[in-house]
Amino acid sequence: MTARPDTPRSRRERPAKPALSREGIVAAAVAVLRAEGLEKVTMRRLAQELDTGPASLYVYVRNTAELHAAVLDELLGTVGPATGEGSWRERLEQVLMAYARMLFAHPSLARSALTARPSGPHYLHLIETLLALLAEGGVPPAQAAWGVDVLLQLPTATAAEHVDEAPEEDWDALRRAVSEASAHDRPHLAAHAGHLLSGGSPEDRLSWALRVLITGIERTAVPA
Repeated sequence: MTARPDTPRSRRERPAKPALSREGIVAAAVAVLRAEGLEKVTMRRLAQELDTGPASLYVYVRNTAELHAAVLDELLGTVGPATGEGSWRERLEQVLMAYARMLFAHPSLARSALTARPSGPHYLHLIETLLALLAEGGVPPAQAAWGVDVLLQLPTATAAEHVDEAPEEDWDALRRAVSEASAHDRPHLAAHAGHLLSGGSPEDRLSWALRVLITGIERTAVPA
C-alpha cells in the first residue's frame, strides 16, 4: 500500500514541536485552568499538554507555586483600568471589584492567591494603579502602601470562600439559630438578627466593605 503524501515516513519528517518557553507554559496553564480547574494545573498535566517531560518545565518554572503565581499574573491582565469618571474612591472600588470578579470566576485560584507572591507585569501594574488612585485622594504614602495590601486581601479572601462554600442546609441552620436567638440571653444578637440576615448579593457586601476599608486607610496613620 502506498503511503499517503501527508503521512510522515520517519521521525525526522514529523512536524517539529514548538519550542518551550515560559510564556507558552503559562498560556497552557491558563487554558487548563479554564477547562479543568486549578487542581489540574500541575507540571505533569502541562507536560502532557505540551508533549514533553515534566523535567523540561522546571527549566522555566521552579515549582507549582511559582506556576500558579504566574497564572494569577496572566489573568490579572484581564482586569480593566479604572474609568475616567467618578471620584478617586469610586474608581478605586471599580478596579478592586473587577479584580474580585476575575477571582470569582476562578475561586480555586483565589485560594492560591492568598499565599501566592506574583511579581509579573500585570500584578505590578495593578499595584501601580491602586497607589496612583490613593495618591490622587491625598492618602499619605505609608498609609497607601500598607492599604494596598488589605485592599487586595479582602476580595481575595471573599472569592476564596466560594471554593468550599457551605451547603444550603448549613446556611439554613445558621439562619434559624440567629433568628431564634433569645432576647434575654443574647439581646444584641436578637436585636441585630434582621440586619445580620439581610443584605444583597455578595458583590453588594464586598462593595460596602471596600468602601469601609478605603475610608479607614485614608484616615488611619500607620504605626511610627
